[in-house]
Amino acid sequence: MATSMCINRLINVQVNQTCERNTLIRRCIYLSVVGYRNRGTQDEDRHEDAQVHVPVVNTKAQVRFHVKTADWIAEDVRQKILEKNKTRINKAGELLVTSELSRSQQRNLGDCIRKISDIIAEASEKPYEPTAEEIAIKESRLDKSTKERLKQKKMLSTIKQSRRVDFD
Repeated sequence: MATSMCINRLINVQVNQTCERNTLIRRCIYLSVVGYRNRGTQDEDRHEDAQVHVPVVNTKAQVRFHVKTADWIAEDVRQKILEKNKTRINKAGELLVTSELSRSQQRNLGDCIRKISDIIAEASEKPYEPTAEEIAIKESRLDKSTKERLKQKKMLSTIKQSRRVDFD
């Protein structure tokens, strides 16, 4: 069952505290609430056909975020999102995010939006690039360790040379 009537009311509690990223996310999402049934366990005394009746609770939230139409995200970030989340993206190019942490529908929708925001933030991070000074330090350490290794190798070689016996 899809809910489109009260999207703002459902998420405003969570989104009002955060900044403009969540507002932009709201424009590109499709929300749906999924009903699920938790049946529980059966006792050995009961007949096999008997079931524990538990009412359906519509609290699991599923959010679809269309990555390709989110023009406010840079193209390289969108590509990184598509690459990292291949298993979460359907054929229509929508990123599916679900949450059933809470018994509250509003909290689950807020959690889905937080997850999407985290995915975007993770894809936006630039990889660490060492400075010229750090590269120079690393090279000097590598040179020093190479020289020390060769020195040790030479010492072992001379020790083994001295142990040799010539039978001339």
